[in-house]
Amino acid sequence: MKLDAGSFLLQWATGGLLFLWVTTRHRIVSLGYGWLLRGVYGCLAIGALVVELRSDHHGAGHAIFVAGTALLIVAVVVALLVSVLRRSAGVRGQRAERARRAERVAAMVDGNETVEHTPDEPVGSEFPPMLDVPAPLLGVVGLLGAAALAGGPYGLAAARLVVGAAFLGVITDAMLLGHWYLTQPGLSRSPLKELVRWCAIAWPFEILVLLIPTGMISVLNGSISDGYGGLLGWMWVVSAVTTIGLIVVTWLALRERYYSAVMAATGLLYLAILTAFGTDLVARALLAP
Repeated sequence: MKLDAGSFLLQWATGGLLFLWVTTRHRIVSLGYGWLLRGVYGCLAIGALVVELRSDHHGAGHAIFVAGTALLIVAVVVALLVSVLRRSAGVRGQRAERARRAERVAAMVDGNETVEHTPDEPVGSEFPPMLDVPAPLLGVVGLLGAAALAGGPYGLAAARLVVGAAFLGVITDAMLLGHWYLTQPGLSRSPLKELVRWCAIAWPFEILVLLIPTGMISVLNGSISDGYGGLLGWMWVVSAVTTIGLIVVTWLALRERYYSAVMAATGLLYLAILTAFGTDLVARALLAP
C-alpha cells in the first residue's frame, strides 16, 4: 500500500480524536485538555485535506477522502466552539474532586472527619462529550476513501488505515494526557491507565494487519527486498517489540504511588510514540508498490 502524507495525517487525527472522546466522556479531565487536542488534530486534518486536494488523485475514493476530512474539520470546530462557549460550567468530575480535597483539608485542620463540602453548582450547561463522537466517525469515512487510493486489496488497506489510526492516536493521546497532569494536579490516574490499556489492546491488531500477506512477513523472508539486505525489516521487528515493552513498563510505572511515576510514564510514552510510528510508517514504506 502507498505511503502518503494525506492518509497518514488523517489517520493520526482520526485516532487521536477517537480517544479524546474516550477520555472526555468521564468528565474528569478539565476542558483545556479537549481544547488542546481538538486544536492539534484539527490542524492535522487540515494538513491532510490540503495534501489530498493538491494530489493528482481522482475518482470516488478521492471524493470520499476529501468529504470525510472536510466534515471532520467542521465537527472539530463545532465541538471546540461549544466547549469554549460553555467553559463557565466546567467539568462535573473536576468539581467533585475539588470538593473531596477541600473536605479532606478541612477534616485535617478541624480534626473533624464529618466535615462535608458539596461540589459547586455549574453555571449553565456543561459541554456534552458526545459532540466529540462525529469527528472520528467522519475520519473513518475519509480513511475508507483513502483505502481505495492506497493500492493492494481494498479490505486489507482499509483495515491497516483504520487500525493504524487507533494505534497512533491512542499512544499520542496517552502521552499528551500524561503531560496534562502538570496543569491539573490531583487528577486521578484512571484516565491515563485507561489509555495505556487501550494501547496494549491496539498493539496486536496493528501487528496482525501488517503481517497479513502481502505484508511484513514477505519483507522478513526476503520475498520483498528492503534495499538494505533485510536491515529495515528487522528494524521494524525491533520497533514493534519495543513498543509493547514500553507500554508494559508504563503500566508498571503507573502502579507506583508517587506522583513522579506519572512523569516517568509520560517519558516512556514519548519513546513509545517513536517506536509506534516506526512500526506503522516503516511497514507502509516497505510495502509501498
